[in-house]
Amino acid sequence: MAKKTETAKNPLILRFHRLLDAFAKSDDERDFYLDRHEGFIFYVDLDKTTEELNHLLNELETNVDRYCLIPKMTFYETKKFMEGFVNEKVYDIDTKEKLLDVIGSKEARENFIEFIYDHLTELEKWQQYYHERSRIRIIEWLREMDIRFVFEEDIDLIKPVVEKLKLHIFDAKVPKDVQQARDALEKKAATYYSNEALNPRPKRGRPPKQAAKVEVDPQLTADIYKTVPSGLRHFLFMPEYSATSATFSAKFDTEAELIASLRGTTRVKVDTKLEALSQRLESLRHLSDRLKDVDDVSFGKDEKLISAVSEQGSAGGDEKPKGKISAIASGFLPKKGTKKDLKEIIAKKKEAGVKSVTQIKKKKRDE
Repeated sequence: MAKKTETAKNPLILRFHRLLDAFAKSDDERDFYLDRHEGFIFYVDLDKTTEELNHLLNELETNVDRYCLIPKMTFYETKKFMEGFVNEKVYDIDTKEKLLDVIGSKEARENFIEFIYDHLTELEKWQQYYHERSRIRIIEWLREMDIRFVFEEDIDLIKPVVEKLKLHIFDAKVPKDVQQARDALEKKAATYYSNEALNPRPKRGRPPKQAAKVEVDPQLTADIYKTVPSGLRHFLFMPEYSATSATFSAKFDTEAELIASLRGTTRVKVDTKLEALSQRLESLRHLSDRLKDVDDVSFGKDEKLISAVSEQGSAGGDEKPKGKISAIASGFLPKKGTKKDLKEIIAKKKEAGVKSVTQIKKKKRDE
């Protein structure tokens, strides 16, 4: 039999960024739920013990009406998000065509994010677009669930007052300052049920002067929940606030993990031509290092040149040279890497002497 729970005396104080993250991460392997009575979020973590999972399932079955399953983003919705951004916010024709190709390929969602993070000019526009569209989608869902709510990021009250609201959420009689804060919450909650919330319009009139945009993190309060069942405490979803925590990626939980994957050596897409060129440049660099210590390459000091170059040739042993660089070097390097053969060739050239060439005389023109 379901337990009778108290009703909140003011709209639920929800964190938009947590809902945004839950909407992005909710998939076939992870179920996220929102509590109707107090507003906490939890998810079914399959890495927990069997006993903990049984307590969770028992709580969900006992209080079916209390928890709302956060909807999962379908392939159609994901594609609509990406196409909407490309058509509305991307102005460069080449970038737009590349993004549309990415959207039409396999693993479009992850490849789209990877492309955006490689093009910083589009990254800020994407984050703003994603937050705006997701905000509308979350408000629509909360309205469908008939939940009275206020996003904590939108509250203009000081932290101590907001914490008092959380502490007295079920109390009928409260101090005067708490009652005034409740009235302010009620007015704010009404704005989410207006047409303006789902169809935000740009403000009319003369646009304000361009000024440097200052990012200010909202002053969020501590998490205070009074009615969390014991079976759900291990499954609470309470990530710390971050302005860019929601990455639209279902693969990476945080932006730090996403950036680390882009900078790592395990990236799948590597330009083969650039890779081949870098390998050839690396071979040339090693060869130049061998010759760097040679101060004089005249015939009088052939020993240094022989020792420097033959050392490179002897490293390969009897193996055939591979690649174009090795093929070019094989023309002047000894096959077996011996110094004796090179000394004999130089000695023979010295014995032959220098050939004398008759100077060509030019005839004077008859004037």
